[in-house]
Amino acid sequence: MKKGIKDTVREAIEPTVTELGYSIWDITYSKVGADYHLEITIDNEKGIYIEDCEKVHRAIDPILDEIDPIEGFYYLDVSSPGVERELRTEEHITAMVGSKVEAKLFSARDGKKSVIGKLLGLEGDSVVIDENGEVSIPRAEISKLTTLYFED
Repeated sequence: MKKGIKDTVREAIEPTVTELGYSIWDITYSKVGADYHLEITIDNEKGIYIEDCEKVHRAIDPILDEIDPIEGFYYLDVSSPGVERELRTEEHITAMVGSKVEAKLFSARDGKKSVIGKLLGLEGDSVVIDENGEVSIPRAEISKLTTLYFED
């Protein structure tokens, strides 16, 4: 994401999103095919439905038009983080402590490219997962950390 866009967008829309009863889970700006997309991912304790995404979209669209944080045309997408969500920030990890997660690794560790277990939290720069015993993995070794919905 271009430096500054995420912070500018968050600062502009967060009061409105909060006032509507939601929190911002994530903001991404990316190219999908030939098009650019600004995706605002919202969350709340009751879950997110299409009506929630539409309500937030209608509320923040004029704010973004006014501040014009991105040069050129882009699509505004408002979505739910879903049940199986990527955990990219310390806030994401802390919020999902106790959840079942999969940590995909850049390179094999003890012959495995992923660790699946209960997320115990952060210790310094490492993610701690209970995979039949406590495993501490430096965040720099994790290519992707996601919650899992399925049960064994």
